[in-house]
Amino acid sequence: MLKQNLTFKLTQKLSPQQIKLMKLIQLSTLDFEQRIKNEIEENPALDTGIQEKVSDFENQEEDNFSDNSVDNSDIDVEAYLSDDDIPSYKLNSFNYNSEEEKNTPISSHTSLHENLKNQTNVLILTEKEKVISDFIIGSVDENGYLSRSIEELIDDIAFTQNEIISSKDLKNVLIMIQNLEPPGIASRNLQECLSIQLKRKTKTDEILTAIKIIDEGFDLFSKKHFKKMQEKFNIDQDLLKKGLNEIEKLNPKPGGSVSSFSENNHIVPDFILNVSENDITVNLNRRNAPDLHISTNYKEMLKGYQSTKVKSKAQKETVQFIKQKLDAAKWFIEAINQRYQTLSLTIDAIIKFQKEYFLSGDEKKLKPMILKDIAKKTNMDISTVSRVANSKYIENPYGTFL
Repeated sequence: MLKQNLTFKLTQKLSPQQIKLMKLIQLSTLDFEQRIKNEIEENPALDTGIQEKVSDFENQEEDNFSDNSVDNSDIDVEAYLSDDDIPSYKLNSFNYNSEEEKNTPISSHTSLHENLKNQTNVLILTEKEKVISDFIIGSVDENGYLSRSIEELIDDIAFTQNEIISSKDLKNVLIMIQNLEPPGIASRNLQECLSIQLKRKTKTDEILTAIKIIDEGFDLFSKKHFKKMQEKFNIDQDLLKKGLNEIEKLNPKPGGSVSSFSENNHIVPDFILNVSENDITVNLNRRNAPDLHISTNYKEMLKGYQSTKVKSKAQKETVQFIKQKLDAAKWFIEAINQRYQTLSLTIDAIIKFQKEYFLSGDEKKLKPMILKDIAKKTNMDISTVSRVANSKYIENPYGTFL
């Protein structure tokens, strides 16, 4: 049976503008610059550079236009003509004078293969061993594993370098590569990777138990047959658990932490922090950020259409198009302003929370800090703080850090 009911429900929804603002907040400096460039290309109502105010628009709020010109119930033209050419946030001081050139230090990281080759420079290798070393390093995949078998490497060296090497020669060089950093690099499988990492640790009872589990009971370990492992190694449950805990601390992808930097070797800091005696100052890095304002040409066009008494359908559509573009330009400038304010509030709260660390650079003075701590200090939502902290870097006297 059909029934009609009247219900009230309170829901929270984000407007499209709020969603776009959240996306702007989480962008890094480089991505934000690209976003501004795209918006300028897409919206002709946005202009860049500091523009002198046109006298016709200085007293627009005082201008009285004829009632016959435009139907103000449809389009509130005055709301668009009364905006300042230069938004208020652009009148604030920047990080540095326009006459001065700001040199931003760039932190770069080498790829996994370059890192390994740099480490081999300290090894005493013959010409033949250098050839083998280069082939082994070149065959290490992004996870840090040797992607080719010993036989395949021997064949490759024979065909490309005309060098006949034995399996023993290659394995000797492989052992030297496996002794490099990070531990477990150039392993041929997961078992070898975990075993190498364990054997480089201090030999405690827990570590020795973990080595036995990996070297002698890897099949049982992979199938989680814990009782059979206890019987095989004649150990109690407590020691077995400690050995397994040590294995859990190992890195199954030793090359991942190094190779992740190979895609983007350049880091542009989003915040620049300076320490002078006991005083900390932090600024947003607004490098290459253009001055944005609403196009005077579009304002003049809108004013021109306002003076027309009789409007055709095409003219009304044109006015609507101009209105939409002015709306978008006005919102984008306000969103940039709000982004700067949100980022500034968040970084100021982080600096105050970790003030002892930033004054000294001593990592021991870092306090445990979670998103909730900063959200309380800034009266912002945890998700907003998370977006601010996402992919942002700060440059300070001790380096550039995420």
